[in-house]
Amino acid sequence: MAKKSRSVWICTACERGSSGWFGKCSGCGAWNTIEERTAEPESGARVVLSTGVKNRAVPAPEASQAALQERRLATGITEFDRVLGGGLVLGSLVLLGGAPGIGKSTLLLQACAGLARSGSRVLYASGEESVSQIGGRATRLNAAPASLLLMAETRIETILDAAAEHKPAVLVVDSIQTVYSDSQEGLPGNISQIRAVAGHLMSWAKSRNIPVLIVGHVTKDGQLAGPRLLEHMVDAVLSFEGDDERATRLLRATKNRFGSTQELGVFEMGGVGLIEVKNPSEAFLAERPGQAVGSCVTASLEGTRPLLIEVQALLSSSPRGGNPRRTCVGTDPARLAMLLAVLERHAGLAVSDQDVFVNVTGGMRLREPAVDLAVLLAVTSSHKRQPLSPGTVVLGEVGLTGEIRSVPRLKLRLTEAARLGFTRAMLPKGRKATEHPGLELVLVSHVDEAVDLAF
Repeated sequence: MAKKSRSVWICTACERGSSGWFGKCSGCGAWNTIEERTAEPESGARVVLSTGVKNRAVPAPEASQAALQERRLATGITEFDRVLGGGLVLGSLVLLGGAPGIGKSTLLLQACAGLARSGSRVLYASGEESVSQIGGRATRLNAAPASLLLMAETRIETILDAAAEHKPAVLVVDSIQTVYSDSQEGLPGNISQIRAVAGHLMSWAKSRNIPVLIVGHVTKDGQLAGPRLLEHMVDAVLSFEGDDERATRLLRATKNRFGSTQELGVFEMGGVGLIEVKNPSEAFLAERPGQAVGSCVTASLEGTRPLLIEVQALLSSSPRGGNPRRTCVGTDPARLAMLLAVLERHAGLAVSDQDVFVNVTGGMRLREPAVDLAVLLAVTSSHKRQPLSPGTVVLGEVGLTGEIRSVPRLKLRLTEAARLGFTRAMLPKGRKATEHPGLELVLVSHVDEAVDLAF
């Protein structure tokens, strides 16, 4: 006699089980995410993950030596390889997410073409487009070498059978939300199917030592769609960002087991696909007007790459009786509020009754404290209605007592500033800054001193 199936109640956000339906999940606190599912008694639905290699304990020195000898596949796209940590690691599982139409498929197709031109066979499996559609785009992008194999399929077992037949060096699945497995019930894209497909791909990648690239959809909030388990399973999570108003595209790693998560790849969407921006600092400052009020340039460090970024500020009178507005694009609002308080207390500039707007140009996000002084001086410039001294780059972390603290990797930032023609650098006095060719160094230790010397 066959066993009867039973109902289970699962949160679609965190996969936590419950005894029945509730409006709010007790695990993650999400509302209206509890759904009823049917638990099948058959064990055939289980996805078994195995590398096919007998497990054994490995001494730490031996494991370290193996990591040093780890071979990577270069895609030929320098910005893409930089974010990955030097290329695709054999046997890795990489997830690429981004908004619809941002260029995820274009980026992977160009990367696949680069791999194919270097002699690696690549299998590109799409569940969203036909072979003729992919082939047409590949032709437009000049990315259609003979070693690039295209297929349109939504069944993961068929995709892996084709991969076993053609033996590619890299497998691409676009996208995981459109692919399903026979081992699970439900439509493609539901949590069970995503988990099963990811399990199949991870097992296949590890057992054959072949890198697998997966495209993932994102929600309205910009988060990767599907269970959080998906991000835990993969080796690297890449985020492709941009907007409709700008042609600039930014590639970041939010997780990377084989490299840094601080690296940044910069691209520009053109008529022939994505074009690498070899000199992002120059691109970000290309349209900066000279002697602009409320503008200050700083050098932010993205991984190993220094980027010169323009910070803009605008102050306006707040309506009487209303709360002054604090609007930030690219900076932390809480940190801006702190800097405004420091500016008023220690430099004597009354900004608490002003609406303050701060913008980081080029769609960049400034996270490190080393840009504090630049934000503060941009606000001061708008308040005084006076531009900063021409050719000045500003660096320094600001403390609550008004002191200017040192920043890491100073020489790397100054070299980039000098290369782009800047002649003056305002730096913290506490850091021993040696003379830098072509730059006049202005050393400051306090906010009021920086305000006096900046203009």
